[in-house]
Amino acid sequence: MSALATRIAALHKAHGRWSLLEIGFWLLPIAAIWLFPTRHLTLSEIGILALFALSLDLILGFAGIVSLGHTAFFGLGAYVAGIATIHGLTDPTLGLLLGALAAALLGFITSFLVLRGSDLTRLMVTLGVASVLAEIANQASWLTGGADGLQGVSAGPVLGIFDFDLYGTTAYLYVLGVLFVLFVIARRIVTSPFGLSLRAIHGNALRARAIGIPVDRRLVAIYTLSAAYAGVAGALLTQTTDFVSLDVLDFHRSADVLLVLVIGGTGYLYGGLIGAVFFKAVQDVLSNLTPQYWHFWIGLILVLLVLVGRERLTEGPRGLVLWLMRRIGGAQEKPVEEAPR
Repeated sequence: MSALATRIAALHKAHGRWSLLEIGFWLLPIAAIWLFPTRHLTLSEIGILALFALSLDLILGFAGIVSLGHTAFFGLGAYVAGIATIHGLTDPTLGLLLGALAAALLGFITSFLVLRGSDLTRLMVTLGVASVLAEIANQASWLTGGADGLQGVSAGPVLGIFDFDLYGTTAYLYVLGVLFVLFVIARRIVTSPFGLSLRAIHGNALRARAIGIPVDRRLVAIYTLSAAYAGVAGALLTQTTDFVSLDVLDFHRSADVLLVLVIGGTGYLYGGLIGAVFFKAVQDVLSNLTPQYWHFWIGLILVLLVLVGRERLTEGPRGLVLWLMRRIGGAQEKPVEEAPR
């Protein structure tokens, strides 16, 4: 975790208090409504990717569960929301709920497989689950549309009032609202005793078990919650694009969301959000400059992050942010450091 990530985590860890930096962070996407009036569709994609990355961070950054198949929950939520829409359940909120429940159920069932073995075993199990689900979706074309995708998807107005428009304004506000609500819930969870127990398990599962923490139950719970979050992200993609295909279960989505967390960092929730913005911005720029080779440049950035280190690459901007935090957040920082033991 970077120094900036550590500072942000310290500011909100004590009693879950919000710092001025965090409040300013959430004001930026609101300002983007007016700053980027023609890019609302892209901003919606960023919000969905950020929520997907947030779901993975819950298990990777806080519980230490590595996964290469998180797209299984994302894709299941997307398909469930689309199928519900086709069968007349057009209320977006209901679609989100159904997508979350379906993904949570799959997460709960597969969590017992993930608990067994080492990190390598978990990687293979999660990848296998995603591959099996993708093949099921491909074969069950009568339900999923197969390679042609699910046809006839059309979400209704948000809250029965706001129709989805061609410019993506409603979609962006909808995605941003869902992202913020789920972020607040996740934030409360990771700063609660439950979240602290997850950090203990991540640090040393044997010691956590020795002091009485129910390790297996904690891991099953957070894995199920993470799956539900990913299902909501998939449902949002279906509702905002009115289309869902086998692409939502493709391996590249799991790889992309891992890359997002590599860029933004893990274990403090904001990493997925920051990484999603950077990843989508770079993807958009590079795909316009070199449409055929933008994957090469993304890979090169990843190699630089690993070899050089995110700390060195972000040293200048981080120093500026830390200076601002000392100026505007010093009053909140002192009680955190001098809290009674």
